[in-house]
Amino acid sequence: MLRTKSGLPKHCGWNTDQHGRRRVSFRKSGFTTYITGTPWSEDFMRQYAAALDGVKAQASNIGAERTKPGTVDALVAAYLDCSPKSTSSFKTGEPETQRTRRNILENFRKAHGDKPLFRTDSSGRRTMLLTREHLQKIVNEKVATPFAQRNFLNTLRAMFKWAAKEGRIPDDPTLGVTREKVRTTGYKTWSEENIARFEARHAIGTKARLAFALLLYTSQRRSDVVKIGRQHIYGEVLTIDQGKTEGGEEAHLEIPVHPRLREIIDATPTVGVKTFLVTHFGKPYTAPGFGNWFRELCDAADCPDVSAHGLRKATARRLAEIGCSANQIASITGHASLSEVQRYTKAADRKRMAREAMAKLVEGGW
Repeated sequence: MLRTKSGLPKHCGWNTDQHGRRRVSFRKSGFTTYITGTPWSEDFMRQYAAALDGVKAQASNIGAERTKPGTVDALVAAYLDCSPKSTSSFKTGEPETQRTRRNILENFRKAHGDKPLFRTDSSGRRTMLLTREHLQKIVNEKVATPFAQRNFLNTLRAMFKWAAKEGRIPDDPTLGVTREKVRTTGYKTWSEENIARFEARHAIGTKARLAFALLLYTSQRRSDVVKIGRQHIYGEVLTIDQGKTEGGEEAHLEIPVHPRLREIIDATPTVGVKTFLVTHFGKPYTAPGFGNWFRELCDAADCPDVSAHGLRKATARRLAEIGCSANQIASITGHASLSEVQRYTKAADRKRMAREAMAKLVEGGW
């Protein structure tokens, strides 16, 4: 992160308001806002990231006022608007969610932007032209890629729900639209063999091993791991507020620092100022950027079928296999719902009962 002569991040400067108070202002490409809090603090940097997103949103919405009202183009432009005056629910999402949904909606707009969403008769009554049947057909076209289909429909549901609530359209066309159910166990859990292979390839003291340890010994998502720094550890306790996930809530966690993690942090010579993990340019990783980099590390360790998220699942598996309850596991992982965690405890119980059953079979002379 580049510092200016004022000691603030790029595009920021000190400004004195009409009441004589010094405030940090952000100004870029015609977009201006104030950022509160202590410069470079976690809350300050969140606002700084949101300000950068505001510039991007403003750039993407250039010409929005020239779109034809009542069209897909106009609705997408309004939903993606992150300006202070906007009421869109889009601007409250996490940066990674915004990035994914913006790409989906821009492609949707490119394909259907000039189409009207509804018609208005002489009495002023509005009737949807984009019906549930039309939308179901569009969703069905993505049946060959179920994950993309799921993300596409979830994104449209969010936009049309907001639009209907705002009165921008008479009805929500996504109601009743279905998709193919994705049948998968998700990201593959790392086995102990995978873990040993990675550790043998990436020695203690390297950035690769530090990233691995942060994932394995905190059980956090990559989007939270990239934010962790020394300021989050006090008295050998890691304190972190997990970012919101879709359908979930923020979780405040206080996790004891594992001795192995402490050893690896202390043995790593080069770490970031605000975050343990930084790029070659000294900047914190984005979650997607970190995922791509860690993918390369896994490939180098001959672990091509596992990923960063699988280490979160490996920690949950380990906790379950030593007898931790679902609530105990969730206190580390931060899962809002115990249903996901119970998968690990049930699997561990089956494994334990199988060993006991086979032992009894052998003892019985069979």
